[in-house]
Amino acid sequence: MSVTIFTMTHKKFPTPGDPVYVPLQVGRAGASDLGYIGDDTGVSISEKNCYYGELTGVYWVWKNIKTTDYVGICHYRRYFCTEEGRILTAGEYENILSEYDIITSKRLKLNFSYYEGYAGDYNIHDLDAVGEIIRQFYPAYYGTFAKLVQGRGTYFGNMCVCKKEIYDAYCEWLFGIFEKAEGKINASSYDDYHKRVYGFISEFLLYVWVQARGLKAYECKVGMTDEKRETTETKEKLAAYFARKDIAGAKEYILSCLEKRPDILMEASDITGELKLSMQVIAVCELEKQAYGSSTIDRIQEFSALMAHFGKLNDLVLSYKEGMALREIKLFLEKENITPIALEASARLFYPNKEAREIAERILGCAEG
Repeated sequence: MSVTIFTMTHKKFPTPGDPVYVPLQVGRAGASDLGYIGDDTGVSISEKNCYYGELTGVYWVWKNIKTTDYVGICHYRRYFCTEEGRILTAGEYENILSEYDIITSKRLKLNFSYYEGYAGDYNIHDLDAVGEIIRQFYPAYYGTFAKLVQGRGTYFGNMCVCKKEIYDAYCEWLFGIFEKAEGKINASSYDDYHKRVYGFISEFLLYVWVQARGLKAYECKVGMTDEKRETTETKEKLAAYFARKDIAGAKEYILSCLEKRPDILMEASDITGELKLSMQVIAVCELEKQAYGSSTIDRIQEFSALMAHFGKLNDLVLSYKEGMALREIKLFLEKENITPIALEASARLFYPNKEAREIAERILGCAEG
């Protein structure tokens, strides 16, 4: 059994060192040569990278790779890994694939339907157009598409590993849909992020295809070796606002970021959860300032200290929900002067909104008793 995992990249990166991983530069037709294999040789759609993202590499592997039994796709900073976070080896891929048809990412569990989520972040016309193409030209898949698009799950990252013939069948289906969709979707006026419409929709379509085909999927943990540059820059700028105690400025900044890049709060981007915590910091401090004239930011301005403070509070509220840590909560509330506003905000992460205030009051009552 031969396994080759192509690592999609648009930048230089430290490779894992295992020869099973082969770097593949995507979008090389319009970029400088990084010294890796490029997706602009042989049969290629490299010039469509601004619309397809890493799919130009997925396409290249489909059309040009014929010498491996099993083929896979990962990213320069995103790999399939063990539950402990170690990147999988060739032998581990072979063991898994001896029992499963395909390796995919773990399904994301959404708080809303995939359709609602897509409509909130992108042009819903594009997803509707793809659905209509599936209905017309791939009717055997439409029932699964219609069901799952209203469900609360999806794969992410366009990552998979499987037999080459399975991979080829998937690509023939996927790019057949998108070839027809190009006549119905005009993304030329979209910003650079939203132009990658086919890359976004394909993450969900892999989920549809696997389910419709009844494949036995091994949903594998995905490990991140590095943050997105945009995520790091956003945190650095938020840290500067917090250091100045400028909550209003931080709020304006993060909202402007979310308007341009709604993906930055996704688990695959915000791998430490610190952007979500920063949103919590902003909301709590804004309400505390209105209610009390001062807020947590007046006592703690350093970014990592703020993250630790709110992270600890959230952990303790979750422990309370699980029937633990009441004494520890009491000590933390007293030591850190936690306000009812901050406690209720944490409770909202784990309880329905209508219950959060009641839970916060109950915790305060127990802590004071």
